[in-house]
Amino acid sequence: MDHIAGAEEQIVSDRLRRKLSEVNAAAQVHLSGVQDHVNFTLQQAYFKCAYECFDRRRRQDEISSCVEHCSVPVVSAQQHVENEMAKFQERLNRSLMVCQDKFEAAKLQQIRPNAMKDLESCVEQSIDDTIKTLPHLVNKLKSSLAISD
Repeated sequence: MDHIAGAEEQIVSDRLRRKLSEVNAAAQVHLSGVQDHVNFTLQQAYFKCAYECFDRRRRQDEISSCVEHCSVPVVSAQQHVENEMAKFQERLNRSLMVCQDKFEAAKLQQIRPNAMKDLESCVEQSIDDTIKTLPHLVNKLKSSLAISD
């Protein structure tokens, strides 16, 4: 029976990994416009601004200060996106921990056959719910970064 349980755990584990990869794929799809704005629009503006800083009449510290000033919008945007994605990841992690806690409690109560199915169901629901928040997260980022569709 242990061999069967181990095989079942492996199957569920593989399914859960695939489900988690869905989150990554969904995040990449939803965030592509935001990433494009940061990586191209803001980066391009930064390089144009920084280029203008290089003037032989300026001292080196003035040039450095100017270039640093040019980098503020892109660095701020990157930090903002990273912070929001960290919050997104934290919410997902917390919901998955709840699933794990339920699974551990079910194992302690020795209702093993249902525990694995319940874990899988809980994780799938958590991931689906998390994916549903992505459009709202993207709208929030677009609004704060002044990205028009």
